[in-house]
Amino acid sequence: MSSGPSTAASPPAAIATLRAGQDVVGVFACTRKDRLQARSGAAYLALELRDSSGAIPARVFRDADLLAGRFERGDLVRVAGRVERFRDELQVEVRAIARAEGEEADPARFLPVAYRDLDELDGFLEALAGEVRDPGFSGLLAGLLGDAELRAALRRAPCTRNAHHAYLGGLLEHTVAVGTLALEACQLHPRLDQNLLLTAALVHDLGKTREFTYGAEIGLTDEGRLLGHVELGLRLLDERGRSRLDDARRVALAHCVLTHHGADGAPGRRFGSAEAIALYRLNAVDAAVKGAIEHGIAQPAAT
Repeated sequence: MSSGPSTAASPPAAIATLRAGQDVVGVFACTRKDRLQARSGAAYLALELRDSSGAIPARVFRDADLLAGRFERGDLVRVAGRVERFRDELQVEVRAIARAEGEEADPARFLPVAYRDLDELDGFLEALAGEVRDPGFSGLLAGLLGDAELRAALRRAPCTRNAHHAYLGGLLEHTVAVGTLALEACQLHPRLDQNLLLTAALVHDLGKTREFTYGAEIGLTDEGRLLGHVELGLRLLDERGRSRLDDARRVALAHCVLTHHGADGAPGRRFGSAEAIALYRLNAVDAAVKGAIEHGIAQPAAT
């Protein structure tokens, strides 16, 4: 038996268009994988397959344990099978299944993506970085934005998994929004340190570039789960900032990043600058407004 499904079958079809009796070969997101037992005692796999058009249950009856070793729940999988009707519900009887590899395993085909054009957002990000005049902060931003791997991660990452900006590109969209608000705040309050606040706005969530995994769903890396994006961001800034920033600037920036969800969380910690307070509030404004637009406004419980 070959290690994976053949690619020579009929062209892939969207799940929403599948009909009983149809052969199907394609790449899908596997969002359920359970090993069950039939009445006969034989093992089989109960799966759920998804694409951007919908979801369909699937079953693996032949070679279930063998095929189970070729993929995991959360993988993008290449499937060959046939659509059947069972108890008035369509399902795929799977002949072959294996983890998808290479270009066909692009999570952008299966995960929600930003509504706004990422190239346009990239342009806004660079324009905001250009408003930072301090040589140390400007050099730090230039080094970060000049890192192709980090820049690609910034374009791909969501901001959250199930709250605001919970889609690929959400981090870039949120970063540009907070940076824009920060620039406006500095125009309204000229005594704010624009170099510090704008730099902090553009890097406050940078740890999220190391927080997520991408497959059938958005997951967490081990370091994202155990450390969180604030700690990851501080480590990244410490790596890149030591050679570019003096101690005063490095500490002021780290404090803004550390407190951008609020000053609580450590005994005796308080906001140490107006810029830190501004970042905390501006970050919360964009998150709350975007969350309300995407998920609605939570109503208070009846009393």
